[in-house]
Amino acid sequence: MNSMKKYGKVIPAIADEIKQIVGEKNVIYRNPEAMVQYSHDEVAGPEYAKMPDIVVKPINAKEISKIMKLANRETIPVTPRGAGSGLSCGAVPIYGGILLSIERMNRILEIDPANMTCTVEAGVVTNQINDAVKEHSLFYAGYPMSLETCFIGGNVAENAGGGKAVKYGVTGRYVLGMEVVLPNGDIVMMGGKRVKDVTGYNMLGLMVGSEGTLGIFTKIILKLTPLPKAKVALLVLFKTVDEAIDVVPALMTGSGIIPTAIEFMDKLSVQTSCKYLNEHFAYEEAGAMLIIEVDGSSEKEVEEQYDTIGEICMKKGAIEVYVADNHTTSERVWRVRRNIAEAFKVYSPIQSLEDIVVPFAQIPDLVREVEAFSAKYGVLIPTYGHAGDGNLHSTPVKPPEMTMEKWKEILPLLLKELYQATFKLGGTISGEHGIGYKRKKYMTLVISKELMSLMKSVKAAIDPKNILNPGKIFP
Repeated sequence: MNSMKKYGKVIPAIADEIKQIVGEKNVIYRNPEAMVQYSHDEVAGPEYAKMPDIVVKPINAKEISKIMKLANRETIPVTPRGAGSGLSCGAVPIYGGILLSIERMNRILEIDPANMTCTVEAGVVTNQINDAVKEHSLFYAGYPMSLETCFIGGNVAENAGGGKAVKYGVTGRYVLGMEVVLPNGDIVMMGGKRVKDVTGYNMLGLMVGSEGTLGIFTKIILKLTPLPKAKVALLVLFKTVDEAIDVVPALMTGSGIIPTAIEFMDKLSVQTSCKYLNEHFAYEEAGAMLIIEVDGSSEKEVEEQYDTIGEICMKKGAIEVYVADNHTTSERVWRVRRNIAEAFKVYSPIQSLEDIVVPFAQIPDLVREVEAFSAKYGVLIPTYGHAGDGNLHSTPVKPPEMTMEKWKEILPLLLKELYQATFKLGGTISGEHGIGYKRKKYMTLVISKELMSLMKSVKAAIDPKNILNPGKIFP
């Protein structure tokens, strides 16, 4: 892999060439104040921020192709960026160079109800897709939790998941085709509107989740799904974590119902979020909480589903089952889950938002391990996330009284132990946020030398100069 010394810099002559490609007003150069927002994503801390040499905002694949050809000629690193809402430093320009923002590529190009697809540019805000296809009684089901801010291109680059992955799966399930600009500047169309396609290698599958290291996505063809007519959320309180998690396999196999979402929150997460929101559910006795959402083609179908789920929860020891069957009550229930991270920021703004994933039956074992690490290192570690798919956000939070020196000393040790424990339980270090720059040094804990070598071979074949998003994924 290239070292930093071998990369070229964006000198004024190259900046002028870039301006010729995209127009002067779509370039930010030698203006640190305007560029600072492009130096980081949602991962906090100055050590995770790096300034680009230049910010470029192309409008189409042709412009991106010209930029990549120029970057190849001069061996300048290029970092693609969507909305910057990522949590792995995947869009941070580690080696400076060109920061390529897709923010202007924000058009919905086509809605095709007959084929149940839509074609969008990579800079479309994910939520806008559902706003646009709703009138056709369709929806895009692969979206993550932060759908109001993130771009679809970033979702595809990370193969993002979210609360609804239990029933609907993650982003990759819905990507049927893509126009991709390769690191050498070639523009390639992969896939199409076809549901089936085994013509050659699955290059589309390779690009999804590649974190901007193999290609820059320009157009994306998404599969749409019939819009559910009704949905209901249940908020279920349990005395213990084990009782809460025991419900998951019972629901999945015993009820014949696949819930849309099963969200888990441990005691610490529930209490902190409820206090922050001044919420008055009877949560004091609860050691854990689940939010279970169901949807369907009719209100009657959904009612039958939530009655069955409520009965299973009560049989499994639930203290209380709250039914949220309208927008207001549903919003009240989901607010508790959505505001956990914000609630902890009030206690301490310095935290490490993790994204571990285990087979869902192993969640109680993982929660016990996390409690042991919390005691050992003297930090709070709330655990919450997607119980239906085993993806948990165990988040070490720096106590206000702990010095930054101490925090920086213990955090790598704590994360290493957390990742090793996760791996032993059949899990891995990221379920939806990606590896990026933040987690790359921990990859060797969970990936064999042989598999790492194979991944590097793929990267070297597609990007021999290592100019596209260097410094990510590989330690």
